[in-house]
Amino acid sequence: MADWKLISGALVRISAGSRTNVWGVNAAGNIYRYTNNDASPWVQIPGGLTDIGAGADGTVWGVNANGNIYRYIGDQEGGPWKQISGALVRISVGSRTNVWGVNAAGNIYRYTNNDGNPWVQIPGAGTDIGAAADGTVWHVNSAGNIYRYTGDQEGGPWKQVSGGLKAISAGSRTAVWGVNAGANIYRYTNNDGSPWVQIPGGLTDIGAGVDGTVWGVNANGNIYRYTGDLPG
Repeated sequence: MADWKLISGALVRISAGSRTNVWGVNAAGNIYRYTNNDASPWVQIPGGLTDIGAGADGTVWGVNANGNIYRYIGDQEGGPWKQISGALVRISVGSRTNVWGVNAAGNIYRYTNNDGNPWVQIPGAGTDIGAAADGTVWHVNSAGNIYRYTGDQEGGPWKQVSGGLKAISAGSRTAVWGVNAGANIYRYTNNDGSPWVQIPGGLTDIGAGVDGTVWGVNANGNIYRYTGDLPG
């Protein structure tokens, strides 16, 4: 994978809010945070999760195998995780105020920051979702169809974008990445005529940050950081 640097470790899900906020979970549900230390790149965080979302501002949320939802609170009382009511199987975090998820039935939810009723359902059906710090949101459904959130705009709340993906991540309006069922990697081009460009390599999950950071994992649990946009 010429444009990717192999990072030691093993993960099945990964999320990158920024260069300094990268989190993942392994096949056993263990949680890891990237340390930016080549000798020991990951530190384990107590808890057990099956999916994780890391935002650009340091916000981190996760869900476990039972669909329980948790927000990372670190060293605060009762930490490092605080359970939030609701049930989700996938979660994505753009920032503290832009958290989205999908449940086992494919229903889509947006976090409201209201403790009494923390989630509002958004029309549509998805199997994976990507939320960015600038409010950008994309999702894919069980058929691999791709949708961009347009809210109350004409024909909203979702606009279908051509292509087929299994997993999607949005770092910003211009940094949207996905992988398809064949593990092929795609980057959004913002060109309606040809919205995706294929990036060499093979991944099963991907995380795109607000600053252009992109990480991915493959079917063997290998972890990669994208270097294709770095000098030489």
